[in-house]
Amino acid sequence: MTTPGPLLDGIRVLDLTNVLAGPFAGYQLALQGADVLKIEMPESGDLARQLGADRELSDNLLGASFLAQNAGKRSLTLNLKDQAGREALLRAVRASDVLVENFRPGVMDRLGVGWDVLRTENPGLVYCAISGFGQTGPMRARPAYDQIVQGLSGMMSVTGTPEAAPLRAGFPVADTLGGMAAAYAIAAALVRRGRSGEGAFLDVSMLEAALTAMGWVTSNYLITGRSPQPMGNENFTAAPSGTFRTADGHLNIAANRQQQFATLCRLIGREELIEDARFSHPADRKAHREQLRAEVEEGLALRTAKEWEDVLSDAGVPAARVLSVPDALELEQLAARDFIRRLPFPGGRERALAVLGSPVRVDGEAVGPASPPPLLGQHTDEVLGELGYGKREIDDLRKRGAI
Repeated sequence: MTTPGPLLDGIRVLDLTNVLAGPFAGYQLALQGADVLKIEMPESGDLARQLGADRELSDNLLGASFLAQNAGKRSLTLNLKDQAGREALLRAVRASDVLVENFRPGVMDRLGVGWDVLRTENPGLVYCAISGFGQTGPMRARPAYDQIVQGLSGMMSVTGTPEAAPLRAGFPVADTLGGMAAAYAIAAALVRRGRSGEGAFLDVSMLEAALTAMGWVTSNYLITGRSPQPMGNENFTAAPSGTFRTADGHLNIAANRQQQFATLCRLIGREELIEDARFSHPADRKAHREQLRAEVEEGLALRTAKEWEDVLSDAGVPAARVLSVPDALELEQLAARDFIRRLPFPGGRERALAVLGSPVRVDGEAVGPASPPPLLGQHTDEVLGELGYGKREIDDLRKRGAI
C-alpha cells in the first residue's frame, strides 16, 4: 500500500504576512506540506527578521522571532508599490491556492491587489485576511498588537490575583490564537474548494479568536450573567484545583472529580478530609478553597513535586510540576515524539537551529519543517523562474527595484 504524502502536498500558499499571527498560520500550513512562498519587501523583509533576543541575528535579518515561524518556507521579494512587482504577484496568484495577509484592512485594495482583483485572476483562490478586529465594524482600521487584543478581550482582567490583575499573559497568546484560527479556516476552505472549485474570502479577527478561546470565562457571563474575576492559580470550576506548594517546588493538581479528591486525600495521608463537612461536597470545597489548600499543602510538604507528580498521576489524579520553559523543552515526552526539530542554520552558520514542529502527528508520524527559514529573497530568482520569467526579465525587475 502506498504511504500518503503530506496533507497539503501540492498546495501553494502566498504568505504576505509579518511578525507573528500571519507567519504562524503560514508555518502551520508549511508543516503539513504546503509550498509556502513568503513574499517580503526588498531589503527589509518581515519585521520579525529584526526581532528577538540575539541582537547580532536581528541586525542580520535573521531575528529569533523570524526563525521560529518561517522554517520550510521560500522567500520571494516583491515591491508591491511598483507596477511590475504587482504584476509578478498577480502571476503568482494565478499559480497558487491560498493567499494570507495581515495588513490593516484596506491596504491590499489601495495597492490594487485586493480580493476583488485577485479572485478575478483566480476564482479558486482562498484569500485569508488576518487583522486585530476584522475587516468590518467601527474598530476595523485600528492598529493592533497582541497586548492590545489581550486587554480588549478581557484576558488581562482575569489573569493574575485580585491584587495583581490585570496582567498580560507571558507569551503572545492572542497572536498565536489568531494564526491558528486562520490555518484552520484555510484548511476548511480548501476542503470546500475541493468539492465545488469555489474559492473563499476569510476574515479572521484576533479579538474574536481570543474571546472564543476563553471558553467558560465568557460563557459563564453570557449564560449566567456572572462576571469573571481574577483568581490567580485557582480554577473557579472546582477545588482543589490549582497550584500547590510541595517540599521543593510547585505542583499543579486538578482533582475535579469526587473520586480524584478522595484519592488525593488518601495519598497525602489526609483521609479525614474526605468526610470533613467543609469539603465533602464539590460546592463546599469551592466555598472553603483556602482552608482546603492549607490542609492539602500540609500533606504535600512530605515529598518533592516530582515525587508527587508520579504518585498522583499513576493513581489517576491529574498532577504535574510547574516547570520553567527550558525545563519544559527538556521533557522526555517531547523528545519521544520528535517535537523539537534541529535544522541547518540559514546562511551556513556553524550552529544548529532548533524549532518546534507540529503539535499534530499524521498517520503516526511526527511532522516538522522540511528546510530551514529562508534568507531574505533567497528564492526570488527560483520562484520567478517557475512563474515563467526569464533571466533577462528578472534582471530588469531587480534594476527597477520591483524585487
